[in-house]
Amino acid sequence: MVNPPMNVARLAAVDAMQAARLLSEVRDAALAGQRARIAPRPVIEQSWGRMLRSGVDPDRDFRSGLLSCDEVRRRREESPLRQVLPVLRQGLLSVADAAQHIMVVADADGRVLWREGASPVLRKADGLGFELGADWREDVVGTNGVGTAAVVRRPVQVFASEHFVRSHTSWTCTGAPITDPRDGRLIGVVDVSGPLETMHPATLAWVDSVAKLAEARLRELHRDSLERLRAVAAPVLARLAGRALVVDRDGWSAAVSGMPYVRRVALPKSLAPGRRWLPGLGSCAVEPLAGGWLLRVAEEPAGAPARIVLDLARPGRAALTVSGAAGSWSRELSPRHAELLYLLALHRSGRSAAALAEDLFGDPSRRVTVRAEMSRIRRYCGELLQHRPYRFREDAEVEMLLPGDPRDLLPFSTAPAIARGRAAGRGGGREAR
Repeated sequence: MVNPPMNVARLAAVDAMQAARLLSEVRDAALAGQRARIAPRPVIEQSWGRMLRSGVDPDRDFRSGLLSCDEVRRRREESPLRQVLPVLRQGLLSVADAAQHIMVVADADGRVLWREGASPVLRKADGLGFELGADWREDVVGTNGVGTAAVVRRPVQVFASEHFVRSHTSWTCTGAPITDPRDGRLIGVVDVSGPLETMHPATLAWVDSVAKLAEARLRELHRDSLERLRAVAAPVLARLAGRALVVDRDGWSAAVSGMPYVRRVALPKSLAPGRRWLPGLGSCAVEPLAGGWLLRVAEEPAGAPARIVLDLARPGRAALTVSGAAGSWSRELSPRHAELLYLLALHRSGRSAAALAEDLFGDPSRRVTVRAEMSRIRRYCGELLQHRPYRFREDAEVEMLLPGDPRDLLPFSTAPAIARGRAAGRGGGREAR
Protein backbone atom coordinates (compact mmCIF):
# COMPACT_ATOMS: atom_id res chain seq x y z
CA MET A 1 0.00 0.00 0.00
CA VAL A 2 1.35 3.43 -0.98
CA ASN A 3 1.31 5.96 1.84
CA PRO A 4 -0.59 9.20 1.09
CA PRO A 5 1.49 12.36 0.53
CA MET A 6 1.75 14.77 3.41
CA ASN A 7 -0.37 17.95 3.33
CA VAL A 8 2.37 20.28 4.56
CA ALA A 9 0.38 23.49 4.34
CA ARG A 10 -2.50 22.12 6.41
CA LEU A 11 -0.25 20.68 9.11
CA ALA A 12 2.06 23.70 9.24
CA ALA A 13 -0.91 26.00 9.67
CA VAL A 14 -1.62 24.14 12.91
CA ASP A 15 1.92 23.48 14.18
CA ALA A 16 5.03 24.39 12.17
CA MET A 17 7.39 22.53 14.48
CA GLN A 18 5.31 19.36 14.35
CA ALA A 19 5.35 19.55 10.56
CA ALA A 20 9.12 20.05 10.58
CA ARG A 21 9.66 17.00 12.80
CA LEU A 22 7.47 14.81 10.62
CA LEU A 23 9.20 16.02 7.45
CA SER A 24 12.57 15.24 9.00
CA GLU A 25 11.40 11.69 9.57
CA VAL A 26 10.13 11.47 5.97
CA ARG A 27 13.41 12.85 4.59
CA ASP A 28 15.58 10.48 6.63
CA ALA A 29 13.53 7.49 5.47
CA ALA A 30 13.67 8.56 1.82
CA LEU A 31 17.44 9.06 1.88
CA ALA A 32 17.88 5.68 3.53
CA GLY A 33 15.76 4.02 0.84
CA GLN A 34 13.01 3.18 3.32
CA ARG A 35 9.28 3.90 3.29
CA ALA A 36 8.04 6.53 5.73
CA ARG A 37 4.59 6.42 7.32
CA ILE A 38 3.68 9.49 5.21
CA ALA A 39 4.99 9.95 1.67
CA PRO A 40 6.62 13.20 0.57
CA ARG A 41 4.67 15.41 -1.81
CA PRO A 42 5.21 14.35 -5.47
CA VAL A 43 7.04 17.55 -6.46
CA ILE A 44 9.45 17.06 -3.54
CA GLU A 45 9.88 13.33 -4.04
CA GLN A 46 10.69 13.85 -7.72
CA SER A 47 13.20 16.59 -6.86
CA TRP A 48 14.89 14.37 -4.26
CA GLY A 49 15.17 11.67 -6.92
CA ARG A 50 16.92 14.10 -9.27
CA MET A 51 19.31 15.09 -6.48
CA LEU A 52 20.21 11.49 -5.67
CA ARG A 53 20.80 10.72 -9.34
CA SER A 54 22.94 13.82 -9.91
CA GLY A 55 25.10 13.20 -6.84
CA VAL A 56 24.16 16.19 -4.66
CA ASP A 57 25.39 15.45 -1.13
CA PRO A 58 22.53 15.91 1.39
CA ASP A 59 25.01 16.35 4.23
CA ARG A 60 27.34 18.80 2.54
CA ASP A 61 26.47 22.46 2.13
CA PHE A 62 28.12 23.04 -1.25
CA ARG A 63 28.46 26.64 -2.40
CA SER A 64 29.75 27.63 -5.80
CA GLY A 65 31.64 30.88 -6.14
CA LEU A 66 29.67 34.11 -5.89
CA LEU A 67 29.47 36.33 -8.94
CA SER A 68 31.57 39.45 -8.73
CA CYS A 69 29.85 42.77 -8.06
CA ASP A 70 30.56 43.81 -11.64
CA GLU A 71 28.98 40.63 -13.02
CA VAL A 72 25.91 41.02 -10.81
CA ARG A 73 25.58 44.59 -12.06
CA ARG A 74 25.95 43.50 -15.69
CA ARG A 75 23.31 40.79 -15.34
CA ARG A 76 20.94 43.22 -13.66
CA GLU A 77 21.29 45.68 -16.51
CA GLU A 78 20.66 43.00 -19.14
CA SER A 79 17.83 41.20 -17.34
CA PRO A 80 14.20 42.00 -18.20
CA LEU A 81 13.49 41.37 -14.51
CA ARG A 82 14.74 44.87 -13.71
CA GLN A 83 11.66 46.22 -15.49
CA VAL A 84 9.29 44.51 -13.06
CA LEU A 85 11.13 45.10 -9.78
CA PRO A 86 8.61 47.81 -8.79
CA VAL A 87 5.78 45.28 -9.26
CA LEU A 88 7.59 42.65 -7.19
CA ARG A 89 8.50 45.08 -4.44
CA GLN A 90 5.00 46.50 -4.21
CA GLY A 91 3.38 43.07 -4.17
CA LEU A 92 5.78 41.23 -1.88
CA LEU A 93 8.22 43.32 0.09
CA SER A 94 6.07 45.07 2.68
CA VAL A 95 4.26 41.88 3.69
CA ALA A 96 7.43 39.79 3.54
CA ASP A 97 9.27 42.25 5.75
CA ALA A 98 6.49 42.25 8.35
CA ALA A 99 6.37 38.44 8.30
CA GLN A 100 10.15 38.17 8.78
CA HIS A 101 10.78 36.97 5.25
CA ILE A 102 13.01 38.26 2.49
CA MET A 103 12.32 38.68 -1.21
CA VAL A 104 14.86 37.16 -3.59
CA VAL A 105 14.94 37.54 -7.37
CA ALA A 106 17.16 35.16 -9.37
CA ASP A 107 17.81 35.00 -13.11
CA ALA A 108 17.22 32.00 -15.38
CA ASP A 109 20.63 30.60 -14.38
CA GLY A 110 19.60 30.55 -10.72
CA ARG A 111 21.93 33.43 -9.79
CA VAL A 112 20.63 35.74 -7.07
CA LEU A 113 20.51 39.26 -8.53
CA TRP A 114 18.33 41.08 -5.99
CA ARG A 115 17.68 40.38 -2.32
CA GLU A 116 15.71 42.63 0.02
CA GLY A 117 13.90 42.40 3.35
CA ALA A 118 14.37 42.36 7.10
CA SER A 119 18.02 42.70 8.20
CA PRO A 120 17.91 39.82 10.74
CA VAL A 121 16.56 37.46 8.06
CA LEU A 122 19.13 38.67 5.52
CA ARG A 123 21.86 37.77 8.02
CA LYS A 124 20.37 34.29 8.45
CA ALA A 125 20.28 33.95 4.67
CA ASP A 126 23.98 34.89 4.56
CA GLY A 127 24.67 31.91 6.82
CA LEU A 128 23.03 29.63 4.26
CA GLY A 129 24.97 31.15 1.36
CA PHE A 130 21.77 32.74 0.06
CA GLU A 131 23.64 35.88 -0.98
CA LEU A 132 23.85 38.21 -3.96
CA GLY A 133 25.53 36.41 -6.82
CA ALA A 134 24.97 32.95 -5.30
CA ASP A 135 24.14 29.98 -7.54
CA TRP A 136 20.83 28.56 -6.32
CA ARG A 137 20.21 25.99 -9.05
CA GLU A 138 18.60 22.78 -7.89
CA ASP A 139 21.50 20.59 -9.06
CA VAL A 140 23.94 22.78 -7.10
CA VAL A 141 22.27 23.36 -3.72
CA GLY A 142 19.51 20.75 -3.77
CA THR A 143 15.74 21.07 -3.56
CA ASN A 144 14.78 24.71 -2.95
CA GLY A 145 12.22 27.34 -3.88
CA VAL A 146 14.38 28.96 -6.56
CA GLY A 147 16.03 26.04 -8.33
CA THR A 148 13.15 23.59 -8.13
CA ALA A 149 10.61 26.16 -9.35
CA ALA A 150 12.88 26.82 -12.35
CA VAL A 151 13.05 23.11 -13.21
CA VAL A 152 9.36 22.23 -12.86
CA ARG A 153 8.21 25.64 -14.22
CA ARG A 154 5.51 26.15 -11.62
CA PRO A 155 5.29 27.66 -8.10
CA VAL A 156 6.88 25.52 -5.41
CA GLN A 157 6.94 25.82 -1.63
CA VAL A 158 9.76 23.98 0.15
CA PHE A 159 9.31 23.67 3.89
CA ALA A 160 11.94 22.64 6.45
CA SER A 161 13.22 19.11 5.73
CA GLU A 162 11.72 19.13 2.26
CA HIS A 163 15.04 20.83 1.45
CA PHE A 164 17.45 18.16 0.29
CA VAL A 165 20.55 19.60 1.98
CA ARG A 166 20.42 19.20 5.76
CA SER A 167 21.79 22.68 6.58
CA HIS A 168 18.77 24.27 4.83
CA THR A 169 16.14 22.46 6.90
CA SER A 170 15.64 25.38 9.30
CA TRP A 171 14.40 27.43 6.36
CA THR A 172 11.24 27.75 4.29
CA CYS A 173 11.07 29.19 0.79
CA THR A 174 8.39 29.74 -1.82
CA GLY A 175 9.33 30.47 -5.41
CA ALA A 176 7.45 31.13 -8.63
CA PRO A 177 8.95 31.20 -12.13
CA ILE A 178 8.69 34.36 -14.20
CA THR A 179 8.49 33.66 -17.91
CA ASP A 180 8.63 35.89 -20.94
CA PRO A 181 4.93 36.30 -21.81
CA ARG A 182 5.82 36.53 -25.49
CA ASP A 183 7.22 33.02 -25.86
CA GLY A 184 7.19 31.24 -22.48
CA ARG A 185 10.98 31.41 -22.04
CA LEU A 186 12.11 31.32 -18.40
CA ILE A 187 13.71 34.61 -17.37
CA GLY A 188 13.94 34.11 -13.62
CA VAL A 189 12.34 33.17 -10.30
CA VAL A 190 10.95 35.33 -7.51
CA ASP A 191 11.17 33.78 -4.05
CA VAL A 192 9.99 34.64 -0.54
CA SER A 193 12.06 32.94 2.16
CA GLY A 194 12.53 32.92 5.89
CA PRO A 195 12.87 30.82 9.06
CA LEU A 196 10.57 27.81 9.11
CA GLU A 197 8.36 29.14 11.94
CA THR A 198 7.25 32.03 9.67
CA MET A 199 5.79 29.76 7.00
CA HIS A 200 2.14 30.37 6.04
CA PRO A 201 0.03 28.16 3.76
CA ALA A 202 -1.21 31.15 1.74
CA THR A 203 2.34 32.16 0.72
CA LEU A 204 2.36 29.95 -2.38
CA ALA A 205 -0.73 31.55 -3.94
CA TRP A 206 0.51 35.02 -2.94
CA VAL A 207 3.92 34.67 -4.59
CA ASP A 208 2.41 33.08 -7.70
CA SER A 209 -0.11 35.92 -8.12
CA VAL A 210 2.62 38.56 -7.89
CA ALA A 211 4.75 36.67 -10.44
CA LYS A 212 1.78 36.72 -12.82
CA LEU A 213 1.38 40.47 -12.26
CA ALA A 214 5.05 40.85 -13.23
CA GLU A 215 4.47 38.86 -16.43
CA ALA A 216 1.46 41.05 -17.25
CA ARG A 217 3.65 44.14 -16.81
CA LEU A 218 6.25 42.69 -19.17
CA ARG A 219 3.53 42.05 -21.75
CA GLU A 220 2.38 45.66 -21.45
CA LEU A 221 5.93 47.03 -21.78
CA HIS A 222 6.54 44.93 -24.90
CA ARG A 223 3.33 46.13 -26.50
CA ASP A 224 4.32 49.76 -25.82
CA SER A 225 7.82 49.28 -27.27
CA LEU A 226 6.44 47.74 -30.47
CA GLU A 227 4.05 50.67 -30.86
CA ARG A 228 6.98 53.09 -30.68
CA LEU A 229 8.96 51.03 -33.22
CA ARG A 230 5.90 50.84 -35.49
CA ALA A 231 5.77 54.62 -35.65
CA VAL A 232 9.41 54.65 -36.80
CA ALA A 233 8.82 51.82 -39.28
CA ALA A 234 5.78 53.21 -41.11
CA PRO A 235 7.53 55.93 -43.18
CA VAL A 236 10.51 53.67 -43.87
CA LEU A 237 8.42 50.80 -45.25
CA ALA A 238 6.25 53.18 -47.27
CA ARG A 239 9.27 54.05 -49.43
CA LEU A 240 10.28 50.44 -50.16
CA ALA A 241 9.27 48.01 -52.86
CA GLY A 242 9.35 44.25 -52.33
CA ARG A 243 9.20 42.26 -49.11
CA ALA A 244 10.41 43.90 -45.93
CA LEU A 245 9.72 43.96 -42.22
CA VAL A 246 10.84 45.86 -39.14
CA VAL A 247 11.59 43.89 -35.98
CA ASP A 248 12.79 44.83 -32.51
CA ARG A 249 16.16 43.72 -31.12
CA ASP A 250 14.66 40.36 -30.13
CA GLY A 251 13.11 39.72 -33.55
CA TRP A 252 9.48 40.60 -32.74
CA SER A 253 7.72 42.18 -35.70
CA ALA A 254 6.50 45.77 -35.54
CA ALA A 255 5.43 46.12 -39.19
CA VAL A 256 5.64 44.28 -42.53
CA SER A 257 5.31 45.31 -46.17
CA GLY A 258 4.72 43.21 -49.28
CA MET A 259 4.47 39.91 -47.39
CA PRO A 260 2.29 38.03 -44.89
CA TYR A 261 2.67 39.04 -41.26
CA VAL A 262 5.48 37.24 -39.42
CA ARG A 263 5.15 37.33 -35.64
CA ARG A 264 8.83 36.81 -34.86
CA VAL A 265 12.12 36.15 -36.63
CA ALA A 266 14.79 34.10 -34.84
CA LEU A 267 17.76 36.47 -34.94
CA PRO A 268 21.39 35.45 -34.32
CA LYS A 269 22.75 36.53 -30.94
CA SER A 270 25.15 38.99 -32.56
CA LEU A 271 23.27 40.35 -35.57
CA ALA A 272 25.13 42.96 -37.62
CA PRO A 273 24.20 45.03 -40.70
CA GLY A 274 24.77 43.44 -44.10
CA ARG A 275 23.54 40.39 -46.02
CA ARG A 276 22.42 37.68 -43.59
CA TRP A 277 20.54 34.38 -43.76
CA LEU A 278 17.56 34.33 -41.35
CA PRO A 279 15.26 31.37 -40.57
CA GLY A 280 11.93 31.45 -42.32
CA LEU A 281 13.02 34.36 -44.54
CA GLY A 282 16.23 33.29 -46.24
CA SER A 283 18.74 35.85 -47.44
CA CYS A 284 18.02 39.36 -46.09
CA ALA A 285 19.63 42.77 -46.18
CA VAL A 286 19.85 43.86 -42.54
CA GLU A 287 19.83 47.57 -41.69
CA PRO A 288 19.74 49.15 -38.21
CA LEU A 289 16.79 51.25 -37.05
CA ALA A 290 16.22 53.05 -33.76
CA GLY A 291 15.13 50.24 -31.43
CA GLY A 292 15.31 47.47 -34.01
CA TRP A 293 16.21 46.27 -37.49
CA LEU A 294 14.93 46.68 -41.02
CA LEU A 295 15.00 43.34 -42.87
CA ARG A 296 14.71 43.46 -46.67
CA VAL A 297 14.00 39.97 -47.97
CA ALA A 298 15.78 38.79 -51.11
CA GLU A 299 13.59 37.44 -53.88
CA GLU A 300 15.38 34.09 -54.25
CA PRO A 301 13.66 31.23 -52.36
CA ALA A 302 15.03 30.40 -48.94
CA GLY A 303 16.88 27.12 -48.71
CA ALA A 304 16.11 24.95 -45.70
CA PRO A 305 18.97 24.12 -43.33
CA ALA A 306 19.59 20.42 -43.15
CA ARG A 307 20.41 19.70 -39.49
CA ILE A 308 18.18 20.14 -36.43
CA VAL A 309 19.39 19.54 -32.87
CA LEU A 310 16.76 19.33 -30.13
CA ASP A 311 18.61 19.70 -26.82
CA LEU A 312 16.61 18.25 -23.91
CA ALA A 313 19.63 17.24 -21.84
CA ARG A 314 19.35 20.08 -19.31
CA PRO A 315 16.27 19.98 -17.05
CA GLY A 316 14.17 23.08 -17.62
CA ARG A 317 16.36 24.55 -20.41
CA ALA A 318 15.29 22.97 -23.70
CA ALA A 319 16.72 24.50 -26.88
CA LEU A 320 16.50 24.10 -30.66
CA THR A 321 19.47 24.65 -32.98
CA VAL A 322 19.16 24.62 -36.77
CA SER A 323 22.21 24.68 -39.04
CA GLY A 324 23.14 24.18 -42.66
CA ALA A 325 25.11 25.66 -45.54
CA ALA A 326 23.17 28.94 -45.39
CA GLY A 327 23.73 29.62 -41.69
CA SER A 328 22.58 28.57 -38.22
CA TRP A 329 20.37 29.79 -35.37
CA SER A 330 19.34 28.70 -31.88
CA ARG A 331 16.27 29.28 -29.75
CA GLU A 332 15.34 28.42 -26.19
CA LEU A 333 12.02 26.59 -26.13
CA SER A 334 8.98 27.07 -23.96
CA PRO A 335 7.84 23.93 -22.08
CA ARG A 336 4.94 23.28 -24.47
CA HIS A 337 7.07 23.71 -27.60
CA ALA A 338 9.73 21.40 -26.14
CA GLU A 339 7.06 18.73 -25.62
CA LEU A 340 5.68 19.06 -29.14
CA LEU A 341 9.06 19.01 -30.88
CA TYR A 342 10.11 15.99 -28.82
CA LEU A 343 6.98 14.15 -29.98
CA LEU A 344 7.59 15.10 -33.62
CA ALA A 345 11.21 13.96 -33.36
CA LEU A 346 9.96 10.58 -32.07
CA HIS A 347 7.38 10.25 -34.83
CA ARG A 348 9.18 11.26 -38.02
CA SER A 349 6.28 10.05 -40.15
CA GLY A 350 4.11 12.70 -38.51
CA ARG A 351 1.31 13.18 -35.98
CA SER A 352 -2.16 14.57 -36.50
CA ALA A 353 -3.52 17.30 -34.24
CA ALA A 354 -5.75 14.72 -32.55
CA ALA A 355 -2.82 12.35 -31.95
CA LEU A 356 -0.71 15.16 -30.46
CA ALA A 357 -3.65 16.17 -28.24
CA GLU A 358 -3.87 12.59 -27.01
CA ASP A 359 -0.10 12.59 -26.40
CA LEU A 360 -0.16 15.85 -24.45
CA PHE A 361 -3.48 15.82 -22.62
CA GLY A 362 -4.84 12.30 -22.92
CA ASP A 363 -7.74 13.92 -24.80
CA PRO A 364 -7.82 13.87 -28.63
CA SER A 365 -10.60 16.48 -28.69
CA ARG A 366 -8.16 19.26 -27.69
CA ARG A 367 -7.05 19.72 -31.29
CA VAL A 368 -7.56 23.49 -31.31
CA THR A 369 -4.98 23.97 -28.54
CA VAL A 370 -2.46 21.83 -30.43
CA ARG A 371 -3.06 23.64 -33.73
CA ALA A 372 -2.52 27.03 -32.07
CA GLU A 373 0.81 25.94 -30.56
CA MET A 374 1.97 24.30 -33.78
CA SER A 375 1.16 27.51 -35.65
CA ARG A 376 3.44 29.39 -33.25
CA ILE A 377 6.24 26.86 -33.74
CA ARG A 378 5.97 27.00 -37.53
CA ARG A 379 6.39 30.78 -37.41
CA TYR A 380 10.02 30.37 -36.39
CA CYS A 381 10.73 26.96 -37.90
CA GLY A 382 9.33 27.92 -41.30
CA GLU A 383 9.44 25.17 -43.91
CA LEU A 384 11.38 22.84 -41.61
CA LEU A 385 7.99 21.78 -40.23
CA GLN A 386 5.21 20.52 -42.45
CA HIS A 387 1.59 19.77 -41.63
CA ARG A 388 -1.21 17.34 -42.49
CA PRO A 389 0.22 15.60 -40.56
CA TYR A 390 2.62 17.69 -38.50
CA ARG A 391 6.18 16.49 -39.10
CA PHE A 392 9.76 17.52 -39.73
CA ARG A 393 10.85 17.70 -43.38
CA GLU A 394 11.85 14.26 -44.61
CA ASP A 395 15.27 15.48 -45.77
CA ALA A 396 16.13 17.11 -42.43
CA GLU A 397 18.53 15.38 -40.07
CA VAL A 398 17.04 15.52 -36.58
CA GLU A 399 19.14 14.80 -33.51
CA MET A 400 17.93 14.78 -29.91
CA LEU A 401 20.22 15.34 -26.93
CA LEU A 402 18.57 13.52 -24.04
CA PRO A 403 19.32 13.56 -20.29
CA GLY A 404 21.60 10.85 -18.96
CA ASP A 405 18.78 9.45 -16.82
CA PRO A 406 15.40 9.00 -18.55
CA ARG A 407 13.56 10.10 -15.40
CA ASP A 408 14.95 13.60 -16.01
CA LEU A 409 13.30 13.92 -19.43
CA LEU A 410 11.27 17.19 -19.48
CA PRO A 411 10.67 17.09 -15.69
CA PHE A 412 8.05 19.85 -15.84
CA SER A 413 5.83 17.82 -18.17
CA THR A 414 2.74 15.93 -17.08
CA ALA A 415 1.90 14.80 -20.64
CA PRO A 416 1.02 11.07 -20.84
CA ALA A 417 3.38 10.50 -23.80
CA ILE A 418 6.29 12.13 -21.97
CA ALA A 419 5.59 10.01 -18.90
CA ARG A 420 5.70 6.93 -21.13
CA GLY A 421 9.02 8.12 -22.55
CA ARG A 422 10.48 8.36 -19.04
CA ALA A 423 9.17 4.91 -18.15
CA ALA A 424 10.49 3.41 -21.39
CA GLY A 425 13.99 4.70 -20.63
CA ARG A 426 14.33 7.32 -23.34
CA GLY A 427 17.55 8.93 -22.21
CA GLY A 428 21.27 8.57 -22.20
CA GLY A 429 22.71 11.10 -24.63
CA ARG A 430 22.22 11.48 -28.36
CA GLU A 431 19.55 10.04 -30.56
CA ALA A 432 19.47 10.67 -34.33
CA ARG A 433 16.25 10.25 -36.23
